[in-house]
Amino acid sequence: MSDDPKLNRAEGRQCQQQTSDWDMVARKYPSLNTAILLGILFIAIVFRFHKITLPLVDGFSWREISTAMMADNFQQRSWNIFFPEVSWTGPGPSYQGREFQIVSYLTALLYQLFGWQDWFGRVVAAFFGLVTVFSLHRLTALCWDKMHAHAAALAYALMPAAIMIDSSFLPDPAMLALVTLGVWLFVEYWAGGSRWLLPLATLSFSLGVLSKLPGIAAGAVIFYLMVCWILEKNRKQASWVFLSGLLSLAIIGAYYIWAIYLGRSYPPFHVAGTGGYIWDDGFWTYVRDRFYFNSLWNTSVLWFYGYPFLVLLAVGLWMPRNPAKDPKQRVLSAIPYVWLAAAIILYLAAAGEITSNVWNFHIFHVPIAMFCGHGALLLATLSSRTVLTPAVVLRSIFIVAIALAWSTLPLVRTMKKPIAMNGKLLGEELARLAQPGDLVVAIAPEVGDPVAIYYSRARGWVFPPGGGDAEWSKFVADDATAIAQLEELRAQGADLFGVAKNATDKEGRLFVEHHDGVIDHLDRTATKLADLHNLLIYRITRP
Repeated sequence: MSDDPKLNRAEGRQCQQQTSDWDMVARKYPSLNTAILLGILFIAIVFRFHKITLPLVDGFSWREISTAMMADNFQQRSWNIFFPEVSWTGPGPSYQGREFQIVSYLTALLYQLFGWQDWFGRVVAAFFGLVTVFSLHRLTALCWDKMHAHAAALAYALMPAAIMIDSSFLPDPAMLALVTLGVWLFVEYWAGGSRWLLPLATLSFSLGVLSKLPGIAAGAVIFYLMVCWILEKNRKQASWVFLSGLLSLAIIGAYYIWAIYLGRSYPPFHVAGTGGYIWDDGFWTYVRDRFYFNSLWNTSVLWFYGYPFLVLLAVGLWMPRNPAKDPKQRVLSAIPYVWLAAAIILYLAAAGEITSNVWNFHIFHVPIAMFCGHGALLLATLSSRTVLTPAVVLRSIFIVAIALAWSTLPLVRTMKKPIAMNGKLLGEELARLAQPGDLVVAIAPEVGDPVAIYYSRARGWVFPPGGGDAEWSKFVADDATAIAQLEELRAQGADLFGVAKNATDKEGRLFVEHHDGVIDHLDRTATKLADLHNLLIYRITRP
């Protein structure tokens, strides 16, 4: 925005002219906006369902495998959704404190209907991603206008981070889809929609936060609109919203209290998402680490967005839209800023956890897409008084092409590299050699990743044994300790031991080199079943 009032008025008239031109065309061709939305949804489908059958061996393998194991255990052991269970801590029960398992439970239902396929979880996540695209489009149309709705939805459809997370077996796609749907329904209600929208919005938003706790940040939008009603002395509607919010928070709080209790009551005493917060590490530790900004920047540039989307985001934030004349519309136009501000506050409190588990950035992607869409429209229209000129169309095509070539295609390809493939191959070899009921001990290429146990289709342990406060991504210091751990697992019933020959802990130590004494011990006390170029498997004999 310029400091020159005349220039600001000119920009305002230009924006109004562009909007009125688009509205005029939309009135002449009423199905045009629908056709554009369907086209954007088709683009989202193409990118989210591309390589949908990829095994769970990409950059998010570790977290995806845990989600997949919970789906397995719902279908094979118990349909009680309040007892999520993994398979990498022995024969079980291995209940853990986890978010409400919507994605894994729906996947388990698909297993029951159609048989087991490791990629069914990706399909469920991708469908939730499409719900996000649609809800984001409708929300942006209410906050700004239909042009911005098209641009924001397209930005989200093409954003590398959104594509990757929406096509991964994670709870985050359900979280963002349901909270975005809930916020959109609430904004419709606030703008004068049916009273039935409030309970629907409450239900959707609550399920979204239950799916993943970072979704609570989107609740800032609902709180903001409730405060606006209070300031307008519209106390009746504000009271209903307040009561609905209390009910939602009570349900969310009760579930997460249960999840903490469950995780602390059963081995391996693991509650997901604990640690890495500012109250755990200390404020000055966060300050010394600069709130993990270097990690945030590297993730943004090398994985999630790339320079084109970051430029669009910067332009969209730097040059806000002109204030609307209608007071109600001015309130709605601030929603993207409220959502983004709440997400930033969440990041400042949980930067250690979020940068360690980068899918938690998904709560940012609705406002980021909205501002990227706004930035793209600003760059496409420039000084044009209408959006319908050939120059604007050509610039729009150029912006999309740059985003595709420099961000979407290379970054999605990077994130989907099958980095855990040797772990999958180890698991499949264990499955070939295992007898019914066998328990396995497995070390994947990334130590602690349970991918080999998952693909063995058995239960067992990662090595070194993990869970709770135990360090499972680093080898112990000496062979004697590792042998003692192995002997303890033997006593608990371990039948097979498998290790990928490139298994490396977080300090860069190869198992076959660092623990060559463990291998010597296995050569003496166990039966070697496989010694291939990439893996080693023993059958553990009883004492």
